[in-house]
Amino acid sequence: MELTAIKGFKDILPDEVGHWQRLESIARSLLGSYGFQEIKTPVMEYMELFSRGIGQETDIVSKEMYTLHDSRGRGMTLRPEATASVVRAYVQHRLDQKGPIQKLFSIGPMFRHERPQKGRFRQFHQINAEMFGDAGPKSDADIIVMAVHLFEMIGISDLTLNLNSLGCPECRPRFREELSCYLKDLSGSLCPDCQRRAVTNPLRVFDCKVESCGNAVINAPSVVEFLCGACVDHFESLKEYLGDAGVEFTLNHRLVRGLDYYNRTTFEIQTNRLGAQNAVAGGGRYDGLVRLLSGPDQPAIGFAVGMERVIALLEEGGRSETKTPGLFIAGMGDEAERLCFKWAAELRRSGIWVEMDYAQRGLKSQMKKAGRIGARKVLIIGGDELARGKALLKDMDAKEQHEIEINNIIEILKKVLNKND
Repeated sequence: MELTAIKGFKDILPDEVGHWQRLESIARSLLGSYGFQEIKTPVMEYMELFSRGIGQETDIVSKEMYTLHDSRGRGMTLRPEATASVVRAYVQHRLDQKGPIQKLFSIGPMFRHERPQKGRFRQFHQINAEMFGDAGPKSDADIIVMAVHLFEMIGISDLTLNLNSLGCPECRPRFREELSCYLKDLSGSLCPDCQRRAVTNPLRVFDCKVESCGNAVINAPSVVEFLCGACVDHFESLKEYLGDAGVEFTLNHRLVRGLDYYNRTTFEIQTNRLGAQNAVAGGGRYDGLVRLLSGPDQPAIGFAVGMERVIALLEEGGRSETKTPGLFIAGMGDEAERLCFKWAAELRRSGIWVEMDYAQRGLKSQMKKAGRIGARKVLIIGGDELARGKALLKDMDAKEQHEIEINNIIEILKKVLNKND
């Protein structure tokens, strides 16, 4: 039997990883400039965290989680999303006591058992940002502006920001009741999943990708028709803040989030370049989740960026730039090879990528290897060079070479190689 990666789990190969490194670097820099600090949570949590936090009736909990049971029969789940884990850490470590506003971000893998397709995998990666402690529209705007800013820094355009309000516990029950009645009359037009959702979680029908379900909700009641005065004021203020920041958006009153804990502001950044999986980022407000998970009554808002989908957009513009060694050291003879090993170790401590041959091969073979791996310069030293206290430094692009003194060779090479970088 040939061993391969599990279906829906993908290797990220060396010639692909450049985009990932760049995306993570930009995200860490940008999030830091907004005052967010990185948190790393475990990839496995008690199953109850997600069944309570996400909602027992959601597809994630009912069908998509990877759960195993320990020797005591307690369910352990590979995290299907990050927010519940970050909230658990926020509550467990009493981070609210470190300051009224806490800004946290995380980067890492999530796991859901669903049908793999373009931009969607069973192990996937997300950049998540979570802000705790403020219930006002200004923090909503700050989070959304930051998400838009991230894509600007990455260099991805042609994106659309969709915006909606889901109301609050005061006004959403009326909308949910009205929507349930509307869907009851259209049950025959809904897919089997949405027939179940229409009873247990009717807002999720808006999120279905089945064409017949999309057609069924075209004339469905809109949540904005049921917003209470406080939710209307919150939403109007948010739109004003976004306008002040120069952020364009599209009002989409069919936009919902797939998780139960969202309220009021919800948003999604979409592309038309990935087919049905058109969301590259999404988020919103979840004011009741901290309290639901046994923490203080703290409001919160956040978003998640799907890294695989962003990488797919970046790869449309070509492969990431392949890095190559700054120097290849070719040594001939035992004494020269010992020196080459020593020099390579010293240069690598300075952050310079140095390669050398591990077999005692001739100069011709070593030069072929240096060319194959794309080394920009080659240092050549053998018995004759040692006798003269010189080494040859060859520029592979310019096809030029010159001698350099062996004495103080490390400092000479650092200056030459750092200048080229």
